[in-house]
Amino acid sequence: MRGVDATLAGLKQAGIDSIFGIPGGPVIPLFDALSDDPDIKTYLTRHEQGAGHMAQGYAKVTGRAAVCTGTSGPGATNLVTPIADAYMDSVPMVALTGQVGSTRVGTDAFQEADIVGITLPIVKHSYLIKKVEDLPGAIAEAVHIAETGRPGPVLVDVCVDVWGQDIEAYSGPYPPQIPGYQPPSGAGHPRQIAAAAAAIAAAKKPVIYAGGGIIHSSASEELLRVAEVTGMPVTTTLMGLGGFPSSHRQWVGMPGMHGIAAATWAFQESDLVLAIGVRFDERVLSTVMHEWAPGAKIIHIDVDPAEISKNRAAHIGIAAEAKAALGALAEAYVAQGARHDEAERSAWLSKVDKWKADFPYEVDTNTEGAIPPQHVIKKIYEITRGQAIIATDVGQHQMFAAQHYLFDRPRRWLTSGGLGTMGFGLPSALGAQVALGRDELVIDIAGDGSFEMTLQELSTAQMYDLPVKVVILNNGYLGMVRQWQEMFWESRYSGTSYAAFQPSFENIAKAYGMPGVTITQEADLEDALRETFAHDGPALIDVRTHEFAKVFPMVPQGKGPDAMIVGEAGAVPRPE
Repeated sequence: MRGVDATLAGLKQAGIDSIFGIPGGPVIPLFDALSDDPDIKTYLTRHEQGAGHMAQGYAKVTGRAAVCTGTSGPGATNLVTPIADAYMDSVPMVALTGQVGSTRVGTDAFQEADIVGITLPIVKHSYLIKKVEDLPGAIAEAVHIAETGRPGPVLVDVCVDVWGQDIEAYSGPYPPQIPGYQPPSGAGHPRQIAAAAAAIAAAKKPVIYAGGGIIHSSASEELLRVAEVTGMPVTTTLMGLGGFPSSHRQWVGMPGMHGIAAATWAFQESDLVLAIGVRFDERVLSTVMHEWAPGAKIIHIDVDPAEISKNRAAHIGIAAEAKAALGALAEAYVAQGARHDEAERSAWLSKVDKWKADFPYEVDTNTEGAIPPQHVIKKIYEITRGQAIIATDVGQHQMFAAQHYLFDRPRRWLTSGGLGTMGFGLPSALGAQVALGRDELVIDIAGDGSFEMTLQELSTAQMYDLPVKVVILNNGYLGMVRQWQEMFWESRYSGTSYAAFQPSFENIAKAYGMPGVTITQEADLEDALRETFAHDGPALIDVRTHEFAKVFPMVPQGKGPDAMIVGEAGAVPRPE
């Protein structure tokens, strides 16, 4: 068979059923072969960035690798942002790019770009295919590497002349055997598990700090069991939302720069932190990292050994897959002789609960009749009963959604965490809709600034009848930057206001052939949301929110956790 046919055969063997992208000269053979293949559906996007984020959305809700593609040169470089985003958030993705002919590589040929070199720091692995015999094995390895261990993006760059060359059908196994590639897959060393169980039993004020690794490992049930047998309060990071049920009594909330005050205070008073699938990122620890949880012993479980003790030294480090490690930890805790003091642990939970009740997320009230953005999120949650798939871009609307839309299940929350990519929301929502089908309600909660970066993918939604609902929290500003300018830059709003000109998003939606509506009064909000969500197809609602709303709590850049600003009243000392 031809190299391109071997490529499709390898993708199908690995479980790939969709490809997102845009053609160009060096990938015409790929698109030509896809047109005859009934098992892999091609989604033609309007920009390669949209293709990459669609693949991310697909991967996030399924846990399986997804494929995006672009032609050589600008097509490939337009994929750099989603590749970097997938790398930062550990998303399994294969970027399949076209390259100039194998004899012209390095000659500065038309639309040549060294995409392997450009992406080297932001991929888990990469291949430049100049010989057809290397292609089938590379495809099998790429999908396997992307999905296993710590997931991430893999680049396969294929020279155009390779697609048409003849090769024997790939007969190797799947998953392939890759010498030197052995990511942790078990529960970790039993002595470390036993040491962790003993340390948790001895602790007086322990806290669980769970991140995106819980989602990637499908470890939600194991995390729940550990929490229940140990009686520990649980925090879940921005990327870990849904990994532990928000309705559970032991869930505290999201920690960090814009996390609930109770989570930050719990860490500050803790004597032990059980961290699973987290990077100890500065958005949680703050930029003054040594001031975070200063009296706590750290137990760190992560599938990537390089993360253990990277940002915060671990007293007990366990390089292991989260699902297996938590399962073993729960068994070890139940089996050991020493157990925590029930009354002491209950008192600790009650103290954290009181902080949570006394210092909830702040909701704007002084809005002079404008719609508070937090009310929009709360109303979406009420209407959907917490059952929707929620995607966001990056900024204030992202934090409002993370704070006020509660998740009881994993893989219902799609957002850009580590890279913080504006424009992520709409295409990732479309990718999720492709993966889950038309019966799932998928909502893109967008900011007006972020939405304009990839709004052309409304055309993709309409073309493939993907019934994503877009809700824009429109404050006429780049809201998070404006908040910083107001609080720390003497309200010098430089480069953040769109007041001079902003298009009618309602009319843009209608131009793409879908319903659009603009809401300026809160009394009209609920009916408009219900009507939008009930529409059998893509639809958009532009909600004009209070332009000066702010996200609280907030830990200022360059400050430690104890400098947290709880709300408009300012910083509040940790209550005793």
